[in-house]
Amino acid sequence: MKITKFGHACVRLEHDGTTVLVDPGAFSDPAALAGAGAVLITHEHMDHFEESRLRAALEADPTLRVWTNAAVAAQLEGVRSRVSVVGEGDAFEVGGIGVSVHGEWHAVIHPDIPRVKNIGFLFDGRLFHPGDAFTVPPHAVDTLLLPLAAPWSKASEVIDYVREAGPRRAVPVHDATLSPIGHAVQTRLLGPDGPGVAGAELRVLGEGESLDLG
Repeated sequence: MKITKFGHACVRLEHDGTTVLVDPGAFSDPAALAGAGAVLITHEHMDHFEESRLRAALEADPTLRVWTNAAVAAQLEGVRSRVSVVGEGDAFEVGGIGVSVHGEWHAVIHPDIPRVKNIGFLFDGRLFHPGDAFTVPPHAVDTLLLPLAAPWSKASEVIDYVREAGPRRAVPVHDATLSPIGHAVQTRLLGPDGPGVAGAELRVLGEGESLDLG
């Protein structure tokens, strides 16, 4: 099995002629969808699920299939016959790759932000993608795709998650928030369109940019 990262939380798996793509969101390279036989989506947030891009891929390839949770499937009206809804405890196969589903909820970002459903995917019992949660796989895995940086996590939690999951190796994903593109996420959470910080203005400074404090 070979894995290739295509930006943020998007990972492409290739095994015995089967190509599976996980979480091709808005921060991912659109080229990742080319040639994929299946797309798996952990949850509905835009950095994991980009509806228009996925619809275009489904229209371009009538054999492409999607596995995801009910919330994402509800946004894919018109192509639902090619979308399978799965949840905690389910199992299925994609081209000979066994997939089991684990987890139910997105990690807590803030008590004022409603949680959404989130599922993780375990491939052939050895590679686990948890989505946006610290879901511990049912047994120690060979490879854990590790959410490295997110508005819902801190370094101590990342460390404790790896310790509890006990993988042979951890491959960092969910890291766009470490780059300038992550400013958009923080702005949405802390600015007027998010829960915000009462009485405070969010002002993001670019490299070398100054702010006159008066």
